Amino acid sequence: MNILIFGATSAIAEAVAARYAVAGNRFFLIARNSEKLAALCERLSGAGAVETARADLARLEDHPGLIEAAFNWLQTVDLVLIAHGTLPDQARCEQDVEAALEALNVNGLSPISLLTELAPRMREQAHGTVAVITSVAGDRGRPSNYVYGTAKAMVSAFLQGLRGKLHGAGVHVIDIRPGLVDSPMTAHLPKGPLFATPDRVASGIVNAVARKRHTVYVPGWWRIIMEIVQWLPDSIFKRLNF
Repeated sequence: MNILIFGATSAIAEAVAARYAVAGNRFFLIARNSEKLAALCERLSGAGAVETARADLARLEDHPGLIEAAFNWLQTVDLVLIAHGTLPDQARCEQDVEAALEALNVNGLSPISLLTELAPRMREQAHGTVAVITSVAGDRGRPSNYVYGTAKAMVSAFLQGLRGKLHGAGVHVIDIRPGLVDSPMTAHLPKGPLFATPDRVASGIVNAVARKRHTVYVPGWWRIIMEIVQWLPDSIFKRLNF
């Protein structure tokens, strides 16, 4: 299988790559940090072949060239995983419009830009799976992270439409919605029982790809939690500071 990963050095993406590497799959890995990319390549010793590209995925103008390079090297792409993103400082975003727009760009517009560039290529080859890591935060805007949640909700809505557009071409689209993950991105947050490991989330992603799921909450009990959150009437929800 030929696998293209954006944000390859994120904790979840690394765990996903490690699971696929043992089967001898081929990878084109894109991330911002060259040293972390090199270290990841060393860990994927079982992979059939690995190529990398360093890029800041917040630079939307670079996306066409990156995708061109990936398809030229892989020839055909069986799985795309979009896994990059940041956890913005909500308080700063409320006071600084530039910070808010930056967060919306990297977490929302960047994945949508990549998906828009990828869609015609996936349609042309008429097979493959596109999996995108969004978040349970996109299910409902909460006071503690509504800028981040807005970006993720935008991507999830885009994926719903894209899934229908590409279905007839034999291309499958998966929305991966993790809850809290114990990773470098959340290192500053106090940990609790709701936190999952990157490896557990990776297991859910690999299973979702194999079973051709559509919208996947990982771990699965987040679906129940978010159904309750979405059910709460606004008169109550607006009083909850979480």
